[in-house]
Amino acid sequence: MRHTGNTLAADTGAKLKDLMVRAGQSSERAQLIYQHSTKEHQRRLADDIDATVRSQRTPADRGSGTSATASVHRIVPPLAAPAGTARRR
Repeated sequence: MRHTGNTLAADTGAKLKDLMVRAGQSSERAQLIYQHSTKEHQRRLADDIDATVRSQRTPADRGSGTSATASVHRIVPPLAAPAGTARRR
């Protein structure tokens, strides 16, 4: 239930500190154990970033027939370390 609750709350846009308070945790590390990313959330993030970039482009960037082009690349989160292993910093 903690994993599901934290993931659902995070998907609504809750900040890390808000999630920590809701779960009664005092450290970010403890909170991150129970919070997971979903494919749907990653897709929404990519779509929101795309919309932001497109809205901030100047008219000259929007394809007026010039050589100005833009590429949008999918953001892929880094792979998580296998359970029970620590990451080096």
